[in-house]
Amino acid sequence: MKAVFLDYDTVSNGDLDTSALTAAVGDLKLCESDDAMTAERIRDVEVVLLNKVELSRELLRGAPKLKLVAVAGTGTNNIDVLAARELGVAVCNVRGYCTSSVVQQAWGLILSLTQHISDYSQLVSNGSWTRNEAATTLAHPIRELAGRIFGVVGWGELGRGTARVAEAFGMRVIVANRRGGNPEPGRVELEQLLAMADIVSLHCPLTDSTRGLIGERELALMKPDALLINTARGALVDGKPLARALKSGRLGGAGIDVLPQEPPPESDPLLDPDIPNLILTPHVAWAAREARQRCLDEMAANIRDFASGGRRSRVV
Repeated sequence: MKAVFLDYDTVSNGDLDTSALTAAVGDLKLCESDDAMTAERIRDVEVVLLNKVELSRELLRGAPKLKLVAVAGTGTNNIDVLAARELGVAVCNVRGYCTSSVVQQAWGLILSLTQHISDYSQLVSNGSWTRNEAATTLAHPIRELAGRIFGVVGWGELGRGTARVAEAFGMRVIVANRRGGNPEPGRVELEQLLAMADIVSLHCPLTDSTRGLIGERELALMKPDALLINTARGALVDGKPLARALKSGRLGGAGIDVLPQEPPPESDPLLDPDIPNLILTPHVAWAAREARQRCLDEMAANIRDFASGGRRSRVV
């Protein structure tokens, strides 16, 4: 099969092994992302591999030989899946490939905020520790996690993985009911979770019911020293009230790896350098090398399965 990876540069800087992918398709072209070239690149191929490139109905119609779109990730919101279904184009994704990587990122954010790692490091580098040891040692509040409450919103593989680490720290884990779903035994409503939790970690998908899940009303329910962690989807959180809550001291801190638009415009409220106790990272929770290699290998397995008539990881 003839295949093209439209934005291979978004998943690799030359550090990954593509032999499994090449073996799966036979003829594979690896490209750097260029939206202006998408229509030409997919016109005569049977398999399209992509990460973030958008495939509209118009683009799909312009690829008459296309049989399969293989996504390097879980989300398929960048593909017109309805058009793909109508045109008989299969779509498959990859799930669970980056669990360890995302869990590490979530806890890296949590521990950095809890221990004020960057703040204390700066007090050493700017000479404050040398000049006044007593004032430096207690400059920022450090809390123990043991005995505190860890709230999980989204009880999938990532939510469970993050919760296991919380339990290892001696935290009590509580889980939110799915918005719009039936209450489940042992879970609490989101509003109750927000009021109880010392750390709220988001791991749910972006849907019509979860868009803007955490806004001004929800932030007001949280404890003033609580932390909000988002390694899921940027549009789950309304950035303007989050920025206000942090600036006013109404919230203890936030660790954000995702934004509604990526890369963000300069107008994004969370890019304000004066926001305290905010750690913002450029959507890298998934990006451990091992996770990215696992993703490519899973894509290759999906393609091989499709070629043999299977439906592995099929979305359409």
